[in-house]
Amino acid sequence: MLAEADLEEEVRSVRAEISYLLPGPDINRRFVSAGVEVNTGSYGPFEVTVRDARAIKHHFTLDRQGFTLSDRPTAIRDFYDKDEVDRLYMDEVADHVRALTGASFVAPMGWMIRNSGDIAGYQKKQEGPYTHHGGVQPPAGEAHIDTEPSRADRQARAVYDKFRPGGPGYGRFIYSSFWRTFSPPPQDCPLALCDHRSVGDDEGVPNVLHVVDEIPTGDAMFAEMGDADLPAAAIFRYNPDHRWWYFSNMTRDEAILLKFHDSDHSVAWRVPHTAFWDTSFPDRQVRASIECRSVAYFE
Repeated sequence: MLAEADLEEEVRSVRAEISYLLPGPDINRRFVSAGVEVNTGSYGPFEVTVRDARAIKHHFTLDRQGFTLSDRPTAIRDFYDKDEVDRLYMDEVADHVRALTGASFVAPMGWMIRNSGDIAGYQKKQEGPYTHHGGVQPPAGEAHIDTEPSRADRQARAVYDKFRPGGPGYGRFIYSSFWRTFSPPPQDCPLALCDHRSVGDDEGVPNVLHVVDEIPTGDAMFAEMGDADLPAAAIFRYNPDHRWWYFSNMTRDEAILLKFHDSDHSVAWRVPHTAFWDTSFPDRQVRASIECRSVAYFE
């Protein structure tokens, strides 16, 4: 039986570019509007090895690497049908996350579709201010985690109080993403996941999220905006020790669960991730995927 290190080295791999944060301004912000995402930070490509976990998918667990792939069929017929997804998918995801984590209560926090092709035809004018929920965006193109550690406890408490008023309380929470591709394989821009064990606890800097009707420009991007009260992601600088993985040729009946933040730091507690362009397969297909965030509570 192969040792773990040998098992991981025997798998197929690809050389690809991962986008990391470069030296630049101290104020890092991510502005999002309909079909557009703009960062104030500068990012650059770094060539890395991305290993294909497909052949050893059962080797990956939430508590060891921080992510796992499993068979999770869905009743959704059309993921571009917002009403259908709103009506059915949140409950599906909550059930799957509860089963995968063993949590007693799961609060779904909304969903987003990402498409690596031309998304202009999917954009619909919203009434009132733009809301970053249930729309179609391009793939996220840099190494990041969707919540920054210093904000995670506060966010988890706010979500619990909203969804579970008068609840018994919780001892542990896991903030995660349930990620599914629904376009045929092989996808041209799959999701890369960084093994938690290769990431230092002190890595990452905040990137504050601003959901706006219009993207600001120039000096307006750096004006005072009350960042301390807003959600923020963690973004990462290049580290040659990072070990990147992906699951090639995913089907719509599979899903990845990856951790954004686990309050139990004795196990894998977060996973940097990003989209990347995989040129290793012929006849590549546009990647269409849906991600749903949730917080799982252990009461």
